[in-house]
Amino acid sequence: MNHGNRNRSRFNARHLDRQIRPQNAPTRSRRDFIRDTGLALAGLTVVPRHVLGGAGRIPPSQTIQVAGIGVGGVGHGQITSVSRQKGVRIAYLCDVDQAYARRTYDRFPEAKRYRDFREMLDSEGDKIDAVYCGTPDHTHAVISLAALDKDKHVCCVKPLTRTIHEERILARAARRAQLATQVTASSNTTDAVCRLCEMIWDGAIGDVREAHVWSNRPLWPQGMLRPPGQYPVPKTLDWDLWIGPAPMRPFVAEWPAGDLALRQVKASRKPRPAVYHPWNFRGWWDFGTGALGDMGCHHFNHVFKALKLRYPTAVSASASQVFDETAPLASIVTYDFPAREGMPPLRLVWYDGGLKPPRPPQLEPGRQLPNSGNMYIGDKGVILENRIIPEQKMSAYKLPPKTLTRRSGTWGEWVEAIRGGQEAACNFEWASVLAEAVLLGNIAIRTGKPLNWDAGQMKFTNNDPANEYVRPKYRSGWSL
Repeated sequence: MNHGNRNRSRFNARHLDRQIRPQNAPTRSRRDFIRDTGLALAGLTVVPRHVLGGAGRIPPSQTIQVAGIGVGGVGHGQITSVSRQKGVRIAYLCDVDQAYARRTYDRFPEAKRYRDFREMLDSEGDKIDAVYCGTPDHTHAVISLAALDKDKHVCCVKPLTRTIHEERILARAARRAQLATQVTASSNTTDAVCRLCEMIWDGAIGDVREAHVWSNRPLWPQGMLRPPGQYPVPKTLDWDLWIGPAPMRPFVAEWPAGDLALRQVKASRKPRPAVYHPWNFRGWWDFGTGALGDMGCHHFNHVFKALKLRYPTAVSASASQVFDETAPLASIVTYDFPAREGMPPLRLVWYDGGLKPPRPPQLEPGRQLPNSGNMYIGDKGVILENRIIPEQKMSAYKLPPKTLTRRSGTWGEWVEAIRGGQEAACNFEWASVLAEAVLLGNIAIRTGKPLNWDAGQMKFTNNDPANEYVRPKYRSGWSL
């Protein structure tokens, strides 16, 4: 965050382990007063949590005032989904591109508009209860941390961050803030995912020692070189603010004629000729996390829950057209996890760019693997998505009792947590584990070397150059 004359973040890395607030901490806010009063009342008498709303929570009688940051792309649909939750009002909207955000502005005409999220958070203060962040990957950390620093509940589009250092900082900050956090990875509390977990834990296919995950992404250019030249920046776009903590570069609106990236654009289901913005930031390491970062969090949210995974100890990758600045056209990433909670060591393999795992012999003749999916290889059989294959074996299997609670999904879970209920399933602490996995895979892609990972020390033990990607530098004027 560009501090300038602003107060330092309460969750600055230098202060994360302090037990008291710094002497120059800001004065008590309305939310502080409500929270502290609720705690005092709780000390005098037994008051149900749902009545007080919990520490920093919003009681059912109060409308949740939401601010959306980054609402021009995927943010449009997601902030609209947030608005459909009972007792929620979209009160503020913020985007660096006024033209790209137009349809969202039109959808919520009464919402007050901002271009700079820092100005919005400073100016509106206690009026905002919760913040949605739908910006490109490279600004997730600075925005989410700023919102937590202002005591706001936060929902962030996946992946949680662009770097491992950032996701660790956010996870610790969220844990200390005790606010409602959520990341928009595909829900792991649906009936389908809960059934998958219950089957695997029931021993439906025995011990699972191997899992495969694949995606048809990317749907945007990858494996390209930076185009030459510079375009005038549109008056509706704040390019400096869009760049944020990333290294500055010239604005280029479209790919030049004949560039190979245009072939990918034309082949995409969502063709957009933009180089960086809008939408095509995903393939650039400075701004995005490639196909693995984009889709891995969705798939891994299911796999990690079912197989009780945390941090891998080793990761390696092979990829096509690996350039310094961009994610590859296709990749295969292999993770090794240790034994955990009664489960044996596991090898997890990720595929993208149209690549898929070998066809399992259990798959019925004429049936093909889907374009994207998850597959679990056990000692006694194979599960594709959440069904044993072949289908005949699934039909003969007796499903175990439903022991997991089926929940309302991304937006409902976040609002429930804001109201003082159960925390969201993909809260920042859980989402940081998913983010770390995809980011480790990206580092393996970029180095092209087998890497041994010490999660406790947050470092690679066999490749010092790889550690440079764990905590890259921010542009001058920006920091966590």
